[in-house]
Amino acid sequence: MKFAFIAKHRAVWPVAWMCSALSVSRSGFQAWLTRTPSQRAREDEVILVKTRASFVTSDRTYGARRVWRDVLAEGISCGLHRVERIMRQNALRARPRRRGLPKDEGERATTSPNLLERRFAADAPNRKWIADFTYIWTAVGWLYVAAVIDLFSRRVVGWSMQTSMTAQLVTDALVMAIWRRGKPDALLHHSDQGSQYTSEAFQRLMAEHDVTCSMSRSGNVWDNAAMESFFSSLKTERTARRTYRTRDEARADVFDYIERFYNLARRHSTLGYLSPVQFENRAKLA
Repeated sequence: MKFAFIAKHRAVWPVAWMCSALSVSRSGFQAWLTRTPSQRAREDEVILVKTRASFVTSDRTYGARRVWRDVLAEGISCGLHRVERIMRQNALRARPRRRGLPKDEGERATTSPNLLERRFAADAPNRKWIADFTYIWTAVGWLYVAAVIDLFSRRVVGWSMQTSMTAQLVTDALVMAIWRRGKPDALLHHSDQGSQYTSEAFQRLMAEHDVTCSMSRSGNVWDNAAMESFFSSLKTERTARRTYRTRDEARADVFDYIERFYNLARRHSTLGYLSPVQFENRAKLA
């Protein structure tokens, strides 16, 4: 490590000074410079290239476990701890989540019962959808983003972005989901008790398509934790690090995150570190 420090900073300070300060010999440093790298060191360099490519492709959001899966997918055999060490040595650190734990003090919904009951898994597509909306700040005001997720694959199947949080915002997201997935059969749709989801227009849309309504208990975000997790990922991995001058900039970036990265490429721990699209494609072949 001392020799590596000297090699890195020899354009800044004289080698003789650094060798003296670190109590190493100049001859030892010169021998280290000309020494042939070990087999393990050469392997580390190959792994580092793949690790850095995975980290950058994920927009610097992947931690060691997801990067390790990408490295394995490239045909390179190595352990998780080795990837962790290489990332640590090269300062490849993912942005941590900044999410507090909410209190579980909700009451039963009065509009519709909580039929989902926190069972955030489905044995087939289009059996359980969850929905919610969030907001993103831009220089010209808020942009509201609504999304619908299929719990089978955690794929975002519908989304909508508008300048106000009206019933139309969430209705458009559901319309997109139905259009993309085909008219669902025996579908459960879960959301919170927001006025947008209890509105006549939204409830009528669900009734027209025979969708069963489920709602979280009042003030209880844990009842829709999987949706909260998606929005946390969206903000932590993308929007929290950006400054949007216009709503159109924000729309384009959210679209890119959902359709290019999250659905197609982002490795999901719940899915065995496959992306939602990969998980669905594998299920079709099974």
